[in-house]
Amino acid sequence: MAAYTAGDSAAFRAIFERYAPLLLRAMRRELYVREEANDLVQQTFLQLHRARADFDSSQKLKPWIFTIAMNLKREYFRRKKRRPERSLDAESAVEPIVGALGAAHVDARRTLARVLVDLPADQREVIELHWFDGLEFPEVAQVVGASVSAVKVRAHRGYVRLRAVLGDDAALPPLSDGNPKRAGSI
Repeated sequence: MAAYTAGDSAAFRAIFERYAPLLLRAMRRELYVREEANDLVQQTFLQLHRARADFDSSQKLKPWIFTIAMNLKREYFRRKKRRPERSLDAESAVEPIVGALGAAHVDARRTLARVLVDLPADQREVIELHWFDGLEFPEVAQVVGASVSAVKVRAHRGYVRLRAVLGDDAALPPLSDGNPKRAGSI
């Protein structure tokens, strides 16, 4: 990011190539129309470009760019004044995530996706950013604008709800810290 703010256009290309797929996957979880998700990812990078001088180089780039993206997604839904309809293609949005994992995992992901939709939005957002996007709790707290303690509480409550529906044997992050790097995956 420092190179990009100094005027290196190749650095922007590197940032885009690294973060665009992550952001697209995050957007596709709630925006089942690929074009809408692509538009929000493009808007994220436009905002990044416009605010590049405001970036604090002592901070990490990933939470900053996810904050921009999540704010744009919230604004999108506020403008629409509705939750997205659950399309018949919604379950197919889960399949690119599991790609090479196989049919058994696709079924597990579909079940997980249905259960996640029923979580309160604040719990679902924290779980998605932490578990699926790999952000640490301090980074998630920065993205959602809450304290680390509040984020951990939201994640814990969400995981408890998921376990209540999916069962205690579900391969969810442990309730103790919710670190996806130490948890099994579906």
